[in-house]
Amino acid sequence: MGEEERERTSRKTIKVGPWGGHGGSPWDDGSFNGVRQITLVYDRCIDSIRVEYDKNGKLVMAEKHGGDGGNRTAHIKFQYPEEFITGVSGHYSPMVHSGTPVIRSLKFATNRKTYGPYGVEEGTPFSFPMDGGHIVGFKGRSGWYLDAIGFRLSRLHSSSNLFDAIQRKIQKAWASHKRPTKASVV
Repeated sequence: MGEEERERTSRKTIKVGPWGGHGGSPWDDGSFNGVRQITLVYDRCIDSIRVEYDKNGKLVMAEKHGGDGGNRTAHIKFQYPEEFITGVSGHYSPMVHSGTPVIRSLKFATNRKTYGPYGVEEGTPFSFPMDGGHIVGFKGRSGWYLDAIGFRLSRLHSSSNLFDAIQRKIQKAWASHKRPTKASVV
């Protein structure tokens, strides 16, 4: 795979999910370079989510998805670009008997630490850990609550691959400038 093709492939995103119920209306924030901050409003479920993304070094504020309820707020600020989301887990279930399922709790794992859980860990659990990828966008369904949540994923640029490529270039440059002498020929 050539460098140009590798770069093009690394920018592709994959949509996964959503987990949760079928209530509310669908939404999709799109794809970005990464996530800077997530604001959750919650109590016995996740009432709303709002994500701040990075797009080529600029802050992009997504719309708030969900209702106006909830009496607790979490501002989850990541140390972007060094810190990125590598997994999300949570629970979903109806809030009332015969109601539709909503997201009851969320927990975010990054390459540095875990945030949460936020909300109530009741109902059907879900977990989406990523190996070699990170979240670059959120999607889902919402109305009065966050009904369902899904993600847009992108592959991580492997630092070891980058290191290997740089090391090969240095060795090649060194070899082209180094001329063997009688003393160094074995």
